[in-house]
Amino acid sequence: MTILVTGSTGFIGSHLCKALLAQGREVRAFHRPNSPLAALQGLELEHAVGDITRPGDLAAAIRGVEAVFHTAAFVGRRDPRLIYQISVEGTRNVLEAARAAGAQRVVHTSSVAALGVPLEQDRRKDALAMRMDESHSWNIPPERWPYGYHKHLAELEVRQAVAAGLDAVIVNPALVIGAGDLNRIAGDILVRVAKGGIPVVIEGGLNLVHIDDVVRGHLAALEHGKTGERYILGNENVTHAQYLQMAAAAAGVRAPALVLPAALVRSLRRPATLAGKVIYSREHLLQTPY
Repeated sequence: MTILVTGSTGFIGSHLCKALLAQGREVRAFHRPNSPLAALQGLELEHAVGDITRPGDLAAAIRGVEAVFHTAAFVGRRDPRLIYQISVEGTRNVLEAARAAGAQRVVHTSSVAALGVPLEQDRRKDALAMRMDESHSWNIPPERWPYGYHKHLAELEVRQAVAAGLDAVIVNPALVIGAGDLNRIAGDILVRVAKGGIPVVIEGGLNLVHIDDVVRGHLAALEHGKTGERYILGNENVTHAQYLQMAAAAAGVRAPALVLPAALVRSLRRPATLAGKVIYSREHLLQTPY
C-alpha cells in the first residue's frame, strides 16, 4: 500500500512517516519546496513537492496512492484569510484530489480545538472536572479562537466529502508532546519554562498525549475507524499549573508560583500583551495546530 502524508515534515507527519515505513508501507511525503527536511532525514520514502493550496500539485501527488493522511496545517495566527486558505480550502483540495484519484481512505488530522469549549454548566471550579467527547459541537464566537474555528470548518469539509461518497475519518489530538517537535509546536512552552520565561500561570486545564500514542491512533483510524466519525486522541488531563510544574521539574528549574484566575485575565483589555510572559487562557495554550 502506498500512502501519501501531507504535512510530512511536521511533528505528527514525520513520526507517522516513520511508523508507516516500519510497517513495510510505501510512503510518499508531500511538502512544500522550502519545507525543512530534518525530520525526514534518513528515511527511505518518496518526496512529492507541492502546496495544498494548489489543486494541481495534489492531483499529481495523490495519483496511485491507496490512502492519505492529511496532517498539514497552518502554524501561526496571522492573516485570517491565509489561515482559511490553508486550513479550510487546503483541506477541501486534499479531499477532492483523493476522491478523484480513487483513494480508499483519508485520515484527517484535526484537533481537540475543533470541539469548542466545555458548556457553561460543565465549567466547575476544578479544571480537571471539565469534560468533552466526540459529540461536542463548536460553540463559541469565531473571533475568540480562530485556530479552533478553522479546524471546525475543515472538519465540515470532511463531512461534506463523506456525504459525497469519500471514505474519510477524523482524529482529534489533544496537546501533543514528545521528542522530535523540531518546530516547537507544543514544545515552545517547555523551552520557555526551562528558560524561566513564564513567571505566572493561568488557572485552567488541558489534556496531554504523547506523540507515539497519537501515531498509534492515526494508524488505528486507518485500519478500524468508521467512515465519517471523529476520534479524540488524548491521555491525561492536567491543570496548567501541573503541566508547568512537570516541565520545570524535568528542566531542574523553579516552577511558576503565581496562579492567576482565568476570569481576571479574560477581563483584561489586551490579554495578548501578556502572551510573551504567561499562558493567558486555556484557548491560547491549545492554539497550537497538530
